[in-house]
Amino acid sequence: MIKTHKRQVIISSIVILLPILIGLFIWNFLPDRIVTHWNFNGEADGWSTKGFTVFGLPLILFVGHWICVIFSSYDSINKDQIHKVSSMVLWIMPVISLLMCSLTYAVALGYEINIGVWVRILFGLMFLVFGNYMPKCTQNHTIGIRVKWTLRNEENWNKTHRFSGRLWVVGGVFVLATLFIPLDSFVYIFLLLVLVMAFGPMIYSYAYYKKQIKEGKVSEEDIEMTPSEKKTSKVSA
Repeated sequence: MIKTHKRQVIISSIVILLPILIGLFIWNFLPDRIVTHWNFNGEADGWSTKGFTVFGLPLILFVGHWICVIFSSYDSINKDQIHKVSSMVLWIMPVISLLMCSLTYAVALGYEINIGVWVRILFGLMFLVFGNYMPKCTQNHTIGIRVKWTLRNEENWNKTHRFSGRLWVVGGVFVLATLFIPLDSFVYIFLLLVLVMAFGPMIYSYAYYKKQIKEGKVSEEDIEMTPSEKKTSKVSA
């Protein structure tokens, strides 16, 4: 990914660090202690120093971004990954950095911001984007539903990711449709939704594998992963 998307890697890395420049520009207007964490009710429950907020948060996201880039590049299969899917991975952290740091600065400067609504907007849009691109994602060890039934069978991979795409789009629409429900009333529904979106595709993949076994299309030996595949999957996990 680094070689084929070198320009995007550089640009996305710069975008992640842009909040540092914004923070320096408004440095004298920021308080010494800044809210950097909110609970499920949207109430501030964590503070950080001005220096950590301006420098630390973007740098943490920058490191996370490069971990994703390096491990995606480690997977040799990803060299044939669809360009739009690889690009999506590269722009997750930049979007989070700009939105998260901008909201943090706005709150620090005294603006009234409903963090709960903005977090749900972010999650809802992310679910929609991921759901849209999942069916386009080709087999690999770092992006998508990476269980042995999908990794060892292309038909299972494709079916599972089409199912996952629909599920995640529905999840995204649901989150956006509930923006104005009080956060404390929504949080348990949201957590249940995330669990369904995370484990639903795995259950579907296993059920489809069992169907293939019954139809004689695959055997248990076909699904067994090689030592190198197991190693790659563990590293990516």
